[in-house]
Amino acid sequence: MSLHWPWALLALLAVPLLLLARWWFNRRRKRTAIQVSSVALIKAALPGRSAWRRRIPLILFLAGLLVLGTGLTRPQASVTVPTDQSTILLAIDVSGSMCTTDVAPNRLAVASDAAREFIRSQDNGTRIGLVAFSGIAGLLVAPTTDQDALIAAIDGLTTARGTAIGQAILTSIDAIAEINPDVAASGVNLGDSAAPPGGATPAPLGDYEPDSIVVLTDGSNTQGVDPVTAAEQAAARRVRVFTIGFGSTEPAPMVCTPEQVSGDLTGGNWGGGPRGGGRRIQQIDEAALTQVADLTGGRYFKAQDADQLADVLEDLPSEIGLQRVDVEITVWFVLVAVVLVFTGVGLSLWWSRPRVLR
Repeated sequence: MSLHWPWALLALLAVPLLLLARWWFNRRRKRTAIQVSSVALIKAALPGRSAWRRRIPLILFLAGLLVLGTGLTRPQASVTVPTDQSTILLAIDVSGSMCTTDVAPNRLAVASDAAREFIRSQDNGTRIGLVAFSGIAGLLVAPTTDQDALIAAIDGLTTARGTAIGQAILTSIDAIAEINPDVAASGVNLGDSAAPPGGATPAPLGDYEPDSIVVLTDGSNTQGVDPVTAAEQAAARRVRVFTIGFGSTEPAPMVCTPEQVSGDLTGGNWGGGPRGGGRRIQQIDEAALTQVADLTGGRYFKAQDADQLADVLEDLPSEIGLQRVDVEITVWFVLVAVVLVFTGVGLSLWWSRPRVLR
């Protein structure tokens, strides 16, 4: 909680001043008291009030003044709320291993279907960018609300050699920097504000930028910058990275249609008809993907088939696009203060009401 007008705390001095005035009046009243022959007769004639009945109304009244004085500072609470200004960079692995058929018909086809459904399920105000990466990473579609353009780009995905996960993260950061002035491009030196090498403490939820990166891959980094190094760049810019490891460990042949294969995978076992190779096991570098997610405040997900991948992408919107905002809560302080003051005054009047002596 923060205070918009902290100097208004001076109003709390009214409480000790009231206590001092009460003490002074009580002392003066004792000096001017009239002496009587029998105090017992006076006590018997007046209805008595116990000490706690005298003190409770005063305590409630003073507590109400303290709360009211605090409310004058215009306190603000920091809360995490969804924002419709979020941007999602979807980075899809298009390395040759995405032709593996352990997930029918192959990983690339299933990943493309899940990505299309993910895009269609987003609100119209959510901007989505598309990055494809193999040995290099490229921005296919800059962040946009045009879902048709995104789906058309996914329809044209083709596989190539290599896997550059780290470069995909940096490319996504640069795409976010183009539309968010609070995010610096990957080549900008942030100095002391950069995340320390080897890991950093994630920021509290909601302290991040509303923009996030989602990396979907079925392997491990083989080219370019190390994914953890790229994640440090994202963490320094308060950009969260969510990682998805897709595929099983079952040996399966790699078979892609001609439309799914780029020029550098033609020839050899990839020639003629559906492009295919021998049976193989593709190992996902879950340790690196988990470290990338943890370092940036995101999460790592494992999806071994089409249903699991669809579930992961369906649940992602509930975790991304959160932003911390300051909400003024003065009204609640005033409400509590009014309740305390009126309760104290009410109890004082009730316990001090005249009583008929019989």
